[in-house]
Amino acid sequence: MLPNSTNSSVPPANGSVPQCPDYRPTHRLHMVAYSLVLAAGLPLNALALWVFLRALRVHSVVSVYMCNLAASDLLFTLSLPVRISYYALHYWPFSDLLCQTAGAIFQTNMYGSCIFLTLINVDRYAAIVHPLRLRHLRRPRVARLLCLGVWALILVFAVPTVLVHRPSSCSYGGGQVRLCFESFGDRLWKGGLLPLVLLAEALGFLLPLVAVLYSSGRVFWTLARPDATQSQRRRKTVRLLLANLVIFLLCFVPYNATLAVYGLLRGNLVAANSKVCDRVRGVLMVMVLLAGANCVLDPLVYYFSAEGFRNTLRGLGTPNRARTLATNGAQGALAEQPTETTCITTPATAEQGLLRPSNVGTPLTQLPEDSAL
Repeated sequence: MLPNSTNSSVPPANGSVPQCPDYRPTHRLHMVAYSLVLAAGLPLNALALWVFLRALRVHSVVSVYMCNLAASDLLFTLSLPVRISYYALHYWPFSDLLCQTAGAIFQTNMYGSCIFLTLINVDRYAAIVHPLRLRHLRRPRVARLLCLGVWALILVFAVPTVLVHRPSSCSYGGGQVRLCFESFGDRLWKGGLLPLVLLAEALGFLLPLVAVLYSSGRVFWTLARPDATQSQRRRKTVRLLLANLVIFLLCFVPYNATLAVYGLLRGNLVAANSKVCDRVRGVLMVMVLLAGANCVLDPLVYYFSAEGFRNTLRGLGTPNRARTLATNGAQGALAEQPTETTCITTPATAEQGLLRPSNVGTPLTQLPEDSAL
């Protein structure tokens, strides 16, 4: 890119395409960061998805949500090679449709991850705060229907996202090149892009954030009561909710807050000069990397919070045990823990687990489905 070129949103005097802005420093940063995310996120999420589908067989409610979260993260990592190529070349060499698809996949992953993490938190809230009142919602079939609804919602929002991610042309070296993922014009921001961004922020980020904060606070308050039964399972629940909070606060809050501010500036709803917009955009380009890093942090949630997932990974080193895990699912992963129950349950046994306290100090709120934790 030309080092002294003007911003692409400023129309040139001769009526031709604008000069290409100098995004090379940002592109180098993104190329390195996304290469690291690809190297770590692709094997981690592929392995996580294999464990959930083949070993644990997705029998528990939490594992259903985690499996869909892993699928969303894997989809995003599979789209990273075209992004890395763009940042290495400083222009878009592929088709317009691929640019639009890659841009939509990023938004799909981010807001889908927010919602799936929220569903995990809400499930823990229902299991601990309202174990009897909300037990009908804590069934794998209900969890699968909710995940199907989440995918339908984010796919609906992906359609307008695809439309606004068309590559933009600019002049470089006497010719024309195309940019992707950036350089949205003022006309687009003042038109349909800003309402789309604000709506996605409200439904895909703000509502999940409020639900995560509320459900986590209620669970922590319930577990901190003097009469609350202390157990290893509850400590794992606390770790799971804390991990989800860290991902929200580290990956999603900075990016979405900066994006909202940048959108208000570009939509002229908040008065500011071009230098302020450029500074906010520079911050946004760093925050977007934090948002993309969630697909690397999510597998850590599976490993440190899901007992069956961790035991399955440990058993992969032993051929006989790995074969047992593949045959018996989560039962084999939890066979060494007599105080844990299995993932494979019937509705009758689930209700018995709710209505009958355990003889080994297991809390009344424990469900057989909770063995993923």
